Amino acid sequence: PKMKWSEAPLGVTAGKILVWPAEYSHWLNIKVIIDELIIRGHSVTVITHSATPSVKTTESPGYNVEVIQVPCTKQDIIDALQKFMKYWMYDLPNDNMIQIFLKIKEIMDMFVEQNHILCRKLFANEGLLEKWRKEQFDVLLTDPMSTCGELLAQKLNLPFIISLRFSFGSSMERLCGQLPTPPSYVPGVSLGYSDHMGFLQRVKNILFQFSQDVLFTLVSVVKWDYLFTEVMGKPTTLCETIGKDFEYPRPFLPNFKFVGGLHCKPAKPLPKEIEAFVQSSGDDGIVVFSLGSMVKNLTKERANTIASALGQIPQKVLWRYTGEKPDTLTPNTRLYEWIPQNDLLGKYVLSCVYILQCVLVCGP
Repeated sequence: PKMKWSEAPLGVTAGKILVWPAEYSHWLNIKVIIDELIIRGHSVTVITHSATPSVKTTESPGYNVEVIQVPCTKQDIIDALQKFMKYWMYDLPNDNMIQIFLKIKEIMDMFVEQNHILCRKLFANEGLLEKWRKEQFDVLLTDPMSTCGELLAQKLNLPFIISLRFSFGSSMERLCGQLPTPPSYVPGVSLGYSDHMGFLQRVKNILFQFSQDVLFTLVSVVKWDYLFTEVMGKPTTLCETIGKDFEYPRPFLPNFKFVGGLHCKPAKPLPKEIEAFVQSSGDDGIVVFSLGSMVKNLTKERANTIASALGQIPQKVLWRYTGEKPDTLTPNTRLYEWIPQNDLLGKYVLSCVYILQCVLVCGP
């Protein structure tokens, strides 16, 4: 069945949408789509698991939540990500290429194993699958960073839509989505190059893409192909399933559609305490410092170094940080567990410096 959209200017025929999200900022990205679908009158059901650190299973305004029980805990999921972030931020710069390859493979194996557990638990629950078949959903929305949604769509005989921010080296996009990425001018995601690369940068780009392809094939494709075949009862591959539908200058196929600014909204009034702190900065402006939804804290030494540096500037600093309060924190810097960055940037974009990791940003 396909979703039916009315051509009437004042409304649409509501559809029933099943959602298989990923965690952290991937959830935040897809949550924006969910919110808009609800506003437009569609019925949304989100599938998550008992160890999710991102989806609030007890607070789901406007959408239904199906929780799959898994043997791991929320802390297991958090620890796995923190292990990756710690290596990426602190240890990776000091390792050689072989050490980096082996360590990232080890960490990716851990992520895939957690994902496998969730996927197997899902397909072991035939009662839940039959319930979803009877509900007759129109489409499934999934993020392939948490593999299994596309397989669920196959089992339920549903069309599916992929919401993908990126994969390292664009391996998933290239190997599964048939996305052309000539390495002479299309840099691998996370390298930091532009489309204007020198000879040595192009060589490094080719080697990087090759290494990411090997990792993706060894860690993801081989293991998922086995599970996809087992669940479907016939030879089935991850890339075959994903590839049915799927910035820098690059050639694109007609079935690729880019959407941007999904999470951007009009700025709301700031909490009174934050508004007062921002206003106290006067003409100096403010600095918003965030390392995204994944980096919860830093080592004490690194946190003290950053706090000391921020204390030397005249601006007021809003720092999203949940770790131990740095000893060198100065009065011009305040720590917050969460910062309303959309509202801050929407209101103070002309007097704001934004220091960030690789995260979603909005502003006029």
